[in-house]
Amino acid sequence: MFKIVRNSNVHEADAGNFAQSLCASGHPIFSGGSPIFVARAPGRLDVMGGIADYSGSNVLQMTIAEAALAAAQVRDDGVIEIVSEPEGWEFSMPAAAFYEDGFPINYPAARSVFESDSKDRWAAYVAGTLLVLAREEALNITRGVSVLIHSEVPQGKGVSSSAALEAASMRAVLAAFSVGLEPRRTAILCQMVENLIVGAPCGIMDQMSVICGRKGEFMSMLCQPAELGPPVAIPRSIAFWGIDSGIRHSVGGGDYGSVRTGAFMGYRIAAEIEGFEIADRIIRDPHWNGYLCNIDPGDFRSRIEPHLPAAISGADFLENYGFITDSVTSVDPDREYAVHHPTAHPVYENGRVGVFAELIGAMGKSPPADLLGRLMYASHESYSRCGLGSDGTDLLVELVKKRADMGLFGAKITGGGSGGTVAVLGRRDSFDAVLDAAGEYAELTGRDPYVFNGTSSGAAEFGLIELLPET
Repeated sequence: MFKIVRNSNVHEADAGNFAQSLCASGHPIFSGGSPIFVARAPGRLDVMGGIADYSGSNVLQMTIAEAALAAAQVRDDGVIEIVSEPEGWEFSMPAAAFYEDGFPINYPAARSVFESDSKDRWAAYVAGTLLVLAREEALNITRGVSVLIHSEVPQGKGVSSSAALEAASMRAVLAAFSVGLEPRRTAILCQMVENLIVGAPCGIMDQMSVICGRKGEFMSMLCQPAELGPPVAIPRSIAFWGIDSGIRHSVGGGDYGSVRTGAFMGYRIAAEIEGFEIADRIIRDPHWNGYLCNIDPGDFRSRIEPHLPAAISGADFLENYGFITDSVTSVDPDREYAVHHPTAHPVYENGRVGVFAELIGAMGKSPPADLLGRLMYASHESYSRCGLGSDGTDLLVELVKKRADMGLFGAKITGGGSGGTVAVLGRRDSFDAVLDAAGEYAELTGRDPYVFNGTSSGAAEFGLIELLPET
C-alpha cells in the first residue's frame, strides 16, 4: 500500500483517481521500496499554426481535457518494465540492452529495437524517453525502472496522443531518478524521442504544447526553435472544441512527411533565388535565419513564389539543388514532391497566426469572432492545397459553416492533417451546435465522431504526485 505525500500543483480528477487507485491496490510492477511519481500531460488542440511549426511559425495551441498519465518507480534489478492500461500491453527489456561498451547505443540502433517486432512499437514512446535521457542528459538507467501508463487521449485523431505519452513518461521518469529539467528542455528531448526513435518527423509544437500549455489559455510559441511567448487568454465570450472525423491521422504517414520535405525543398530553392552563399551543404542565410516563416509575405509573393515549381521529382531536385536542411527527413529520388503549396503554407500561415492573436487580444473592445473564423477557414483551405485534407474533415468544416446562425464561426483541420480532428470556434454557449454538427456528420458518414470539450493543465502546470509506501 502507498500514500500520497506530495500532491500536484492543480487538481485534475483523472490524475487524482489514478494516484488513489495506486494507493489502494498498487500494481504488480511496483515494489514497496522506492517512491512512485505520477505525471500527467494532456493532448492539445491545434487552433492555428499546424504544419508550419517546422518552418518556424508562430503557433496557438490549446490543451484539452483528455490526458496521458504515467507512474514511474526506480528498480534495482536492471530491468525496464512498461505496462499500458487498460490495453494490457506489456514490454520488458534489460536496461543493459540500451548500452554498448559502457555507452548508450545510438538512435538508429534503438529504433531497430522497437521496429523488429510490431507488437512492441508502442513502447518506443515510453522506453525511448529513457534512452534520450541517457544520451542527452547522462542519466544512468542501468538500475532499471517500472512505468505504468494510462492514457485517455484518443490515438490517431491529431490531438498529440504521442506527445502526451512522451511528456508524461519523461516527467515521471525524471522525478523517479531525482533529476530536474526545465519544461522547454524536456519538450525538446520528447521531440527527439518522436523524431529519432519513433521515426515520426513532427515539429516541436506538440511537445511544447502538452508540457507548457496552461488551462484556459493558448500556448503561444515561436518555433525557432521553441521560444514561448506570453500565454494568450481565451476570451470568456468564445470557446474552442474539436470534432474527430473518424479518419485516422498519423504524423508518421507519407503525406505529412512529403509535405514537410516539400517545404524544405522550397526553402532550398528560395535560398538559391536570394543568392545566399551555399557551400558544404550549409546555407548562409542572413535574412531568414533558416526559416521560411521569416520571409515577408509580400516579398515571397513577388520575388519567390512565381519561381517555385508546383512539383519536382526527387531526382531532379537532388541533381539541381543537392540537399535540404531538414534533419529528420530526406529526399527520395524516386518520388514526386509538391513544392509550391507546402512552401507557401507556412509563410502565409505565420501571418494568419499573428493576426489571429491580435484579434483575440482585441475582443474586449469589439468581438471579431467572425474574422477569427475566416482565418481558420483560410488555414483549412491551405491544408487542402498542400494535399493534407480529407473528405471527412472537409465535410465537418462545411457542417460548421452551415451553423453560423447557431453561434459557430470557424473550423479547420488540425495537426498533421489527412484526417484527424477539426478545431471549431463558437460562442461559449454554442456547444449544442457542435453536437448538432457532429450528429449530422454521423448520419451522413456512419462514423461516430468523438467531440473534444474542455481544457486542462499542461504537464508543467500540473506538477507531480508523489507516493510513498505506507509503513
